[in-house]
Amino acid sequence: TMGNWLVNHWFSAAVLAAWLGINIFLFTYYFLFFDRDERYFYTRAILGSALAWARASAKCLNFNSMLILLPVCRNLLSFLRGTCSCCRRTLRKQLDHNLTFHKLVAYALALLTAVHTIAHLFNLERYNQSQQATDRSLPAVLSKMHLQGSKWLNPIHSNETTVEYVAFTTIPGLTGVIITLALILMVTSSTEFIRRNYFELFWYTHHLFLIYFAGLVIHGIAGLVRGQTEQSMAEVHPYHCAEYLTQRDQNCTHRCCKDPEFGSIPAESWKWVLAPIILYVFERILRVWRAQQKVVVTKVVMHPARVLELQMQKKGFCMEVGQYIFVNCPAISPLEWHPFTLTSAPEEDFFSIHIRVAGDWTERLIDTFQLEIPRIEVDGPFGTASEDVFQYEVAMLVGAGIGVTPFASILKSIWYKFQQADQTLKTKKIYFYWLCRDTGAFAWFNDLLASLEQKMAESGKADFLTYRLFLTGWDTSIANNVAFHFDTATDTVTGLRHKTIFGRPMWNTEFAAVAAAHPRSVVGVFLCGPEALAKSLKKSCHQHSSLDPRKVKFYFNKENF
Repeated sequence: TMGNWLVNHWFSAAVLAAWLGINIFLFTYYFLFFDRDERYFYTRAILGSALAWARASAKCLNFNSMLILLPVCRNLLSFLRGTCSCCRRTLRKQLDHNLTFHKLVAYALALLTAVHTIAHLFNLERYNQSQQATDRSLPAVLSKMHLQGSKWLNPIHSNETTVEYVAFTTIPGLTGVIITLALILMVTSSTEFIRRNYFELFWYTHHLFLIYFAGLVIHGIAGLVRGQTEQSMAEVHPYHCAEYLTQRDQNCTHRCCKDPEFGSIPAESWKWVLAPIILYVFERILRVWRAQQKVVVTKVVMHPARVLELQMQKKGFCMEVGQYIFVNCPAISPLEWHPFTLTSAPEEDFFSIHIRVAGDWTERLIDTFQLEIPRIEVDGPFGTASEDVFQYEVAMLVGAGIGVTPFASILKSIWYKFQQADQTLKTKKIYFYWLCRDTGAFAWFNDLLASLEQKMAESGKADFLTYRLFLTGWDTSIANNVAFHFDTATDTVTGLRHKTIFGRPMWNTEFAAVAAAHPRSVVGVFLCGPEALAKSLKKSCHQHSSLDPRKVKFYFNKENF
């Protein structure tokens, strides 16, 4: 429902509104300031409104550059999550939108960079035209002033200078080109496709942020865009003296005969980004320190379809369901850290991850583990626990493809809580749906389901978990095999008691069945999967929830892993 959505997302909406508001305020305030302030009267005479466009976008660039590093300080976020553990869980959950906010700020930086660059190209062209003009117009007169000293207004001092020359030989020009290229490379290499298939490319390209920040700090030092000095304003105010500049002769005696003098706007990007940079340096030091703590690999299991399971122990490691860790293998690459969702339950005396081949690094890691057990470094765990699952009498869990990983942890944990008669567990019934393209990917999770199935049957709780496996991509050999073994007790694809269903689930039928079985329950629907599936589940939740408050209600929760 809309009310439920607002309760869950008000914090995100408030942050977004504040961020947008500050950007709009900064842009408007500084646009009007540079468009009207009398110190820039003469600068505007040459540049026109492009001055205001360039300066206003520069302020917003500084503001967003200050923010861009904060969402990727994982340990800072974990600290915040810990300190607001007394806060409502919805508030803590919003911290998991850190990467969404990071991307939003990055897109804003890209847009503002385009505005800033285009404005400065106009500025350079106008500086050039004013320098080359031979008439007695105000821009021409201003451009010829103080060419020898340091009080000049137009940074282009000769007629031979081109826009390209300024762009590649001055500090603002060169740093501007470099940080724009760095930004373009970072934005283009962080698309979903590249992150999924060429993680190394994304990882290394993203470290151009070091060049971006170095360039940003140096960028404004030369102070090419100038305004009239305070002392000169007191002596020859433009509102009184501007008209005399184009008309005065050699033996002028008027008080406006003195040339106005100009000084640069001090560089201030460093003031904006200093604190986040210091925070980020601490973050990296903390990561290095945490990575040095010893990790013992207690068990290595090679599942079919080249899925590697690692069971590990680390002193003081404390996890919750739905969290993830970063893993580094120095033997493969000392710099690369890759995120993996934890597949163990907090009740177990180890923590585990399942790694499938998705790029060069995972391929090399799996190959290495088949030969020996290399040293592993672990940072984490991170993320908010998916404890909401335990708050519903009935839970419908939907995992698509590799999105099943967090549910391994959740299902195991629920089973442990159920066995120990944990009072925090309200769950009486679980429906689990797994949508998968090929049978190979089922294998490791199969073993888990089979052991849960067996344990539940032994303790007379066989009906606690109902699961349905949907094979969405299949060929004729599987189909023939299924037809041949149709009347066997276990499934031909998975070996489980519950048969695999071929094709996609008919959600209306599934929801109607759950609603009929639990006419008075509140049902939590949890998805870890693609956005398209989220839409259809949301729709089904809405359609099958009764308007009568005493009857069945479905609440949709999307997990971000």
